[in-house]
Amino acid sequence: MTEERNQRIDSALSSIVEAIIPANPDENDEIADERHQALLDRARAIIKSHGQPSIVPDVQHISDMIKKKLVRDNKTPEPALKFSTLYTRLLNQRVLSQKWAILYLLHELSDSPRATSSSSAAGIRDDVFPETGIVGTRGMEPVGEHAFSEAFSYMGLHRLPGRDSGRGPGIGGLAGGDLGSQWNSFGQSREDGAMKTKAELLTETYEDSEPTEQALLSSLPFTLLGLSSSHLPFIASSVSAPPSGRDISTTQKYAISIPPTLPLPLVSLLHTLAEPSLLYRCLNEFVQSSSEGGTDGGLVGQSLKSAIGIELRGYINLVGCLENEIRRAVAAAETTIGVRTAGVTLKRCVVWTREATMGLRLMSLIVEQTNDKKGGQLISTIHTFASSHGDPFVHAFAERLLSHVTRPFYDMLRHWIYDGELTDPYLEFFVIEQPNLPDGGGNKGGASSVWEDKYTIHSPQVPTIMTESFAKKVFLIGKSLNFIRHGCSDSEWVESYSKSTSKELGYGDTARLEMSIDEAYKTTMARLIELMGSKFRLFDHLRALKKYLLLGQGDFIALLMEGLSASLERPANTLYRHNLTAQLEHAIRGSNAQFDSPDVLRRLDARMLELSHGEIGWDVFTLEYKIDAPVDVVVTPYGSRQYLKVFNFLWRVKRVEFALGSSWRRFMAGARGVLKAVEDLVGADWKKARCVVAEMVHFVNQLQYYILFEVIESSWDTLQTAISKPEATLDDLIEAHAKYLQHITHKGLLGSTSSRSSGKGKRAGTDGDDTFMTQLHEILKIMLAYKDAVDGLYGYSVAEYTRRQERGQRIETRTKKGEWGIREADEEGEASGRGSNPEDMMLPSLRQRLKALSGDFQARVVILLGDLAYQSDMDMRLLGVLLSFNEYYPVVNKRRARGERERRNTPRTQPGVKPKTKEGSTGESATGSGAQEGE
Repeated sequence: MTEERNQRIDSALSSIVEAIIPANPDENDEIADERHQALLDRARAIIKSHGQPSIVPDVQHISDMIKKKLVRDNKTPEPALKFSTLYTRLLNQRVLSQKWAILYLLHELSDSPRATSSSSAAGIRDDVFPETGIVGTRGMEPVGEHAFSEAFSYMGLHRLPGRDSGRGPGIGGLAGGDLGSQWNSFGQSREDGAMKTKAELLTETYEDSEPTEQALLSSLPFTLLGLSSSHLPFIASSVSAPPSGRDISTTQKYAISIPPTLPLPLVSLLHTLAEPSLLYRCLNEFVQSSSEGGTDGGLVGQSLKSAIGIELRGYINLVGCLENEIRRAVAAAETTIGVRTAGVTLKRCVVWTREATMGLRLMSLIVEQTNDKKGGQLISTIHTFASSHGDPFVHAFAERLLSHVTRPFYDMLRHWIYDGELTDPYLEFFVIEQPNLPDGGGNKGGASSVWEDKYTIHSPQVPTIMTESFAKKVFLIGKSLNFIRHGCSDSEWVESYSKSTSKELGYGDTARLEMSIDEAYKTTMARLIELMGSKFRLFDHLRALKKYLLLGQGDFIALLMEGLSASLERPANTLYRHNLTAQLEHAIRGSNAQFDSPDVLRRLDARMLELSHGEIGWDVFTLEYKIDAPVDVVVTPYGSRQYLKVFNFLWRVKRVEFALGSSWRRFMAGARGVLKAVEDLVGADWKKARCVVAEMVHFVNQLQYYILFEVIESSWDTLQTAISKPEATLDDLIEAHAKYLQHITHKGLLGSTSSRSSGKGKRAGTDGDDTFMTQLHEILKIMLAYKDAVDGLYGYSVAEYTRRQERGQRIETRTKKGEWGIREADEEGEASGRGSNPEDMMLPSLRQRLKALSGDFQARVVILLGDLAYQSDMDMRLLGVLLSFNEYYPVVNKRRARGERERRNTPRTQPGVKPKTKEGSTGESATGSGAQEGE
């Protein structure tokens, strides 16, 4: 194979010699053959004397240089495109093994001076074959012209031109002097007369250093991997611990000992190469480190270590390639003048490791900033580099790290949105599970605790790769699936849903992730609302609560009150629950409540509150509607207590209405008989009593109308609108029901505060009657007391009527016997007994009591109307209008009236003048006179 190659070379050289040196017709064949053989030997000697070029063979590099030269030297890109096509065809030629040599030859020829075809051959003859005797024009060309054309070419000055010893001062020098002496000042000339290159000069300079650059290059792979070597050992650093108490990083713990005999350029290069060495050692220790019995940073922290380990393995591969280049260069240096001629130097190692150093530096910064973070916070820290940094390299590197680091996070996310299970052993996810939930008590309990308290969002753990609204939607999906599985006992649907829709999630595919989340959100919310509405009959229970606890079923409430009125008048300790239950069943069967669902009626029960001394049945009776899981997520135990509070208040108002109605029917029926007979004695009293009772009935009727229709019905319509929305979620239902109860209790005067307590503090000496609830209870008490007083007046009227009837019968009996109807003894007895009979003292006391109660009632109504008139809520002001539609009751701002009264009662004196008081006058008169004097 070698002989064949040599034959091809000889054939090519022979053709070149024949083309350059033409045949002499005067010579015979023997002399021509000798001359041809001599020229051929000369050409072989020239080829062998040059050897291999001092450039690393790189086909791609030389082709790029040729393209750039063609683009620079031509106005159009057509020559460069044509060269690209030819270069592609050259690469496909498997026969040609020296492709780089061909391209390098063409590039070197392109840098030679331009000449005509007739003069080019003559120039070559003059330079290469001067002994041929053929004269050319090249011999007169100054040697500096070729040097300068080579110096200012694209590749620069490759080598200094050789000294021609036969040229004189005027021919060979740039300025007419001996160039050889000038060039010898830079270095000794070779045998062929060419000067040494810059790399060769640097090699000779660094050969005197100890250790040599070749030795440093041999130790460099160990140093880059954080290992000590004979020339570059690692030593412990003398840096003290920081005052903050944090650990010293590895880059501060260790240092590299650089030999002091090295020149400053090499020291600078070694300092640059020491950075990736220390960073690698720091990161390698971080990857290998682990806490006792657990992991640092949880699963996401492990994933970060794994991602950094992958990058470090890539760095190790780079160091391995660099070691191969160094070994090859060192092996080549044994046959050449130095390792630099093989193309491997410390400077090139710096260039080759520059990008790896940037990656190590970025990873070290990430490790430092995520030292005390985990989960979503760790992901957010890395994502900051990918989203907020302007360097494309940093952005791409951080994105590559995130693709590995976020795998555990997306695995937790997949389990949460498709299975409803939280697989987060190290608390890295932004959803936190409360392990110990209370079984009951307080404001919450039962399923409401499972829904509202079992899982919560930990906002600091929400990574920046998702928005807050997106995280809330993810939270609702998983919480709904978990509630369907455990609260609604529908795990089969959850498992089938997980199998059909579960997908692998990963970083970077944001569009598919958002689509998956939206689809899962709609599916789970629709399923949960369907279960609550159809299987657990949530809306039927809300309707039943309105009908029975909010007195919406009027016929049922009327029958129940009529049946229980006699029993509830007795003391509370004489009541039995089975009697109350029997009356409840009677009211259900006698009203339209009998057509309700058996499940609804089964939950309705009558019970008694805690007994206290002196209470009657009206005070302890209540209705109860039992709510169980999972409906108690919406109707929470706190909501059930609110319903009970509203029912007790409405039941008391209904009792007052029933009592007033019963008394009204009694004395209106007796007005035509019994009361008419005693009209001369109590007619005026009954007229006043009927007017006051009419006021009270009006008050109760308007109060019931306001609460039942203006408050409850309007709030119910709002609730129906909110829960019937197609995109409504369970949280929307809970929120709508909570607002529904809040409106009822606030506008129904059960939780509102009157205007007197709207100040910054209560007045000294005031009682706790600053709420509308307390005011209404006092007014209702007055109504019941007035009803009792009216019943007493009616009893007195009946007793007086009976006494008069008995007297008339005696008179009639005596008259029939022929006796006088009234005797003097009877008149004297009546006159004497009139002062000692207790019944004669009853009427004045009844009159006084009725007058006091009616005055107290009107005064409290005026106070209530004054407080309602200055409320910000229009519906509450409407109640004041309904109670006094004809302005019968004066509306007074009690706060302003109180202020004026206090100003009148405050003594005012001029400075330096003592108030004058009369001797023996009371404090009130003195105060009053002082006030007048001040005014």
